[in-house]
Amino acid sequence: MSIYHALGLHMHQPPDNLKLIFDTQNWEAIQIIKCYERVARYAHAYMDVARLHIGFSGILLEQFMDPKVIDRYRNIVDLPRMIEAYRAAKNIEFIGMGYFHPIFPLIPMEDWEEQIRLCTDLINEVFGRRPKGFWPPEMAFSMEMIPIIKKCGYEYVIVDGVHVFPEGKMDIYMPYIASFNGEEIFIIPRDRDLSNAQESGLDPYWFKNEVLHKVTNSPHPNLPRLVTTWTDGENGGWFRNMDEEAGFFGHFFSPYMEGVRKGTMGIEPISISEFLEKYRPKERADVRTGAWNVGSTSGFDLTLWAGTPAQKMALEEIYQVCWRYFELKRAYPKKRELLQRARRLILASETSCYLFWGDAWLPRIYECLNEASRILDQIKH
Repeated sequence: MSIYHALGLHMHQPPDNLKLIFDTQNWEAIQIIKCYERVARYAHAYMDVARLHIGFSGILLEQFMDPKVIDRYRNIVDLPRMIEAYRAAKNIEFIGMGYFHPIFPLIPMEDWEEQIRLCTDLINEVFGRRPKGFWPPEMAFSMEMIPIIKKCGYEYVIVDGVHVFPEGKMDIYMPYIASFNGEEIFIIPRDRDLSNAQESGLDPYWFKNEVLHKVTNSPHPNLPRLVTTWTDGENGGWFRNMDEEAGFFGHFFSPYMEGVRKGTMGIEPISISEFLEKYRPKERADVRTGAWNVGSTSGFDLTLWAGTPAQKMALEEIYQVCWRYFELKRAYPKKRELLQRARRLILASETSCYLFWGDAWLPRIYECLNEASRILDQIKH
């Protein structure tokens, strides 16, 4: 019985948030920036056995390279040096997502490709490796996304396992083929229960026993098994704990990797790309539209981001301004500078955080859209 583990961490901050929290919540800013630094450091420490999947939103990477952000955090983390450490960590598989971390099923389809390509290109530019795997922000996925994700050069997409419905027996420890309108992509199901543990705190030997128990009782225990766990990498006290020995990397990851080195874990860390090369998926599955279990929600629908009248009104406004942008782009293609400025604001308005935090952050959507509309007004003049 071959058991492989794909461990993923998702990283995101909304526009300008690293500067904002540094100036207003300095201790939290220090905790968060150290989360990003630890990943590359521990990846290098266990280069021989560790395999990590790291997804950065484009807007977070942009902030890492902002001279004002670099200067603010200089005495805490050397951000350019941190980026170089990530770039040199060949045991990290970088994962793509939307540039501004949008909920794809809720935003205009006309924006999907640009959100994906902008992030993909920046990851390639920063780290020198084009991502092969795609992580939908908030794991909000619908089958309609497959053709665009595939068009942007991706081989696989990570989805929450509770939404996967195979043609045969339900089994979240294997990849599947999913198709929409003739386009196919590999689907990697996330184990929600084990991911919950990864998010809140776990012991490596509990993890080993739990994985063995789950795999033994899975529908195909004798096939190669891929256990996929995925969480935020900078949220919660478990990741932000400044006492590393009591946090994710000191209490779980290090002893886990030491056990792998000694051959006592019975689990082999692997990159998803490597697993797909060794064991090509053959089974097919459909994926129900949904997200992950964030906050107090189950993720079985998208109401956390689109459940209130105010959220729905904000989304409608995004659609209206987006359509107006494309109309003006067709009519005035030479007004490139104004169009580009408006376009960035429209894409920024789709940041999932602005919907997630409800009424408190919804005004940020309108700030972006109002400024975009003001710029679009200038195009006809």
